Amino acid sequence: MSLHIVRRTRLEPADFGAELHPVLERAYAARGLRSARDLDISLARLLPVGTLEGVPEAVTLLLAHRAGGRVLVIGDFDADGATSTALMVRAMHAWGFAAVDFLVPNRFEFGYGLTPEIVALARTRAPTLIVTVDNGISSVAGVAAARAAGIDVLITDHHLPGVALPEANVIVNPNLPGSRFGSPALAGVGVAFYVMAALKRRLDESSAVSAGAPGVAEFLDLVALGTVADVVPLDLNNRVLVAQGLMRIRAGRCVAGIRALLKVAARAHAGLTATDLAFAVAPRLNAAGRIDDMKIGIECLLADEDQQALELAERLDGLNRERRSIEARMQADALSAVERLHEKSLRPVQRSGVCLYDASWHQGVVGLVASRVKERVRRPVFAFARADDASLRGSGRSIPGVHIRDVLDSIAARHPDLIVKFGGHAMAAGLTLEFAKLERFARAFDEEVARRAGGCERADLIETDGELAVAEIALETANALRSGGPWGQAFPEPCFDGVFFVRSARVVGERHLKMWVEVPRSGRAFDAIAFNYAASVGAPVIPEGEVQLVYRLDINDYQGEKRLQLLVDHLLPA
Repeated sequence: MSLHIVRRTRLEPADFGAELHPVLERAYAARGLRSARDLDISLARLLPVGTLEGVPEAVTLLLAHRAGGRVLVIGDFDADGATSTALMVRAMHAWGFAAVDFLVPNRFEFGYGLTPEIVALARTRAPTLIVTVDNGISSVAGVAAARAAGIDVLITDHHLPGVALPEANVIVNPNLPGSRFGSPALAGVGVAFYVMAALKRRLDESSAVSAGAPGVAEFLDLVALGTVADVVPLDLNNRVLVAQGLMRIRAGRCVAGIRALLKVAARAHAGLTATDLAFAVAPRLNAAGRIDDMKIGIECLLADEDQQALELAERLDGLNRERRSIEARMQADALSAVERLHEKSLRPVQRSGVCLYDASWHQGVVGLVASRVKERVRRPVFAFARADDASLRGSGRSIPGVHIRDVLDSIAARHPDLIVKFGGHAMAAGLTLEFAKLERFARAFDEEVARRAGGCERADLIETDGELAVAEIALETANALRSGGPWGQAFPEPCFDGVFFVRSARVVGERHLKMWVEVPRSGRAFDAIAFNYAASVGAPVIPEGEVQLVYRLDINDYQGEKRLQLLVDHLLPA
């Protein structure tokens, strides 16, 4: 597929007042920001806690179990679920709850959510209240089982609900039908934060906690990590949460587990960015749920002693290395399958939706494989692995403009017998499917994506912030852009395009392309690197002569010396 560059432009005049670097000003304007108020990411800009429906009732329910009850937090097995769980447990422990514990389903034994099987396991802990975080909105049977056993249930979730809501005592979810809350983009940890913020306010009003008890803002490091890791849209509310959490981490005011994860990832906390959380910290935390048991990750985030946190972070780092090895093999298999289909004239990249399956694939890593293949074919992709002899678990990743959870909802409505269960967001979703129905699902997925996206005719477009003047390709610009974040989903880090002459190029680390590139006829040359270049294009072709790069500006801090580096996202013919 040939890729085409389109440049973002400012849609309306913008006046930011303060002196901003001109490149940063252009980037803000192209992302819809218009005034200095849009740049304010202080805590004062957070949407009021009381505007999230269900929060007051959730606090009342929690307080009913504070003194004599037993609260069991049940999380999800990804980084959003882990940070949500750690936040709830830490907060309630600090604020005088008599008994608080957590339970996280093992992906390979129980699957996702508050299932009846998880409720049966939870009953061995004799909880009086179950609180779900980052799950529960689709757990109709599990909630019914808990209520039948006399256990109260509080659901806090952000996933899109199905047709029927579970009969929980209270549900807090910004994506419930009819919700007027201003940020449906909240991650699971963001929902947990709002509930805990309201709880602390109620406790303070009744003087039920000591003056030295931690405030809810002390948990913003966890909120930042979970929000970035879950790749939710960074609307203003989420940018405030992430920015404030990053400020705490940079100042060293974060849980020992995050400090330890940064240490094993060789990242300094002082200059930390959202990108560092996304690509250095989150994968290590996620590796526990993908390969082993997310209990390890949650225990790391709950550890108070640096040495204990470091030991757990080192275990997570080892699991992440194992995950990368498994993923690399699976990704190679998947891309080979795409090429074989192409050779058979089935033209998968011409399909609107692509489904891939291999009997040897690891179900904890199929989501990452779907993501990598999606980047290659630029179509929504589902990757499947065996769950047992009769069923498959699939993980899907989508492209802008195709809401993949809604796609599954439509398929379920049109083919009621096809999908066992499903859930997710606009950009990512998961499902369980009978093995015998894989081909039917693949056809239905392709047809439904085509119906919604018109064949994904814009899948070959790459958005950039245009071409930089030679003088703007500078360390000063890179510093301005770094300080201008947090960048992320729906508020993308600025990237640029331009023609460069490759003076030298070589593959390093087996798959990364290291280059020295010059702006033609300028005499200015720059260090550039394209990570995972060999993996993304198959057999690496060393570029020569003039090429067109889509790149971001980065700062390479080596032995205390800061140098500009171009991070190349796409290398195209000039």
